[in-house]
Amino acid sequence: MCALKFTEMRLRNEVWPRFSRVMGRGQIYLANHSLGRPPDRVAEDVRAALDAWYVDMEGAWPLWLQKRNQFRKLTATLVGAPRPDCIVPKTSAGQGLRAVLNALPGKPRVVTSDGEFDSIDFILRVYREKGRIDLRIVPWRELAPAGATLVVLSSVMFRSGEVVPNLRRLVRGAHDAGAMVLLDVYHHAGVLPLDLAGIGADFAIGGSYKYTRGGPGACWLYVRPGLAETMRTLDTGWFAKKDVFAYLRPEPPEYGPGGDAWLESTPPVLAPVQALAGLEFTLEMGVDRLRAHNLEQHHRRPRRIPARLPRHPQLR
Repeated sequence: MCALKFTEMRLRNEVWPRFSRVMGRGQIYLANHSLGRPPDRVAEDVRAALDAWYVDMEGAWPLWLQKRNQFRKLTATLVGAPRPDCIVPKTSAGQGLRAVLNALPGKPRVVTSDGEFDSIDFILRVYREKGRIDLRIVPWRELAPAGATLVVLSSVMFRSGEVVPNLRRLVRGAHDAGAMVLLDVYHHAGVLPLDLAGIGADFAIGGSYKYTRGGPGACWLYVRPGLAETMRTLDTGWFAKKDVFAYLRPEPPEYGPGGDAWLESTPPVLAPVQALAGLEFTLEMGVDRLRAHNLEQHHRRPRRIPARLPRHPQLR
């Protein structure tokens, strides 16, 4: 189906059946920019992961870890990461930001925009109040990396939907000024094509809550190759060890390979599982094609909204 344009018939026959449970609610849902519709298969995947626990007890771990690795691989494909291990599962984008801040030495100088999502903005302000970072907040169009250790910027502004242009040039300019760049792509991934490796971003944060229909808790941190192997964060735990289940305690500590060194303690296992169906759907449909269909629907909307709209029966 991926190579063909969406039509109402194809949507009705091949897409909507995958969402029959939420489509059966009989209501128009317009909040996909917040909590995306879950595919029917989410319930089946989560049930299978729980069944493994009931049946196999500790023997469920191989399945759970396999699903986590599948989540990393699909996310890497979606965002243009060069390797699946560059994707570090997190429970929130904010958790990913904290891992980066806690990897920077000394008192880093952070530059960010005044248009960041509330969670990211709040974390940065709290770190400033605790004396952990120096922080400069400016309009995103006035962002200047001079003197900064880290630039934190959304690639799509959540309040206005503005797409930040020339990300590659922005990252290159930050690198020339001696700064690293963390992109918040939560409102980008699954909506617009994304190539983190091509852009040259050092870090990125995102998640499945919205546009990839994976629900809360299925988030991630991207760490580019090179930094994944050399930088270390205080946000760590035994799943970051070289051999997780060997229970060895070498001195100095030995880390897992690549991005595995950025893992933490015992992870939540159901969040990556619940995100798989949505990620697979997005990749199968194609971000470019979903975007084109969205724009087509946007242009078809009425240019003027009637003064009085009929009330939905569910709202009467």
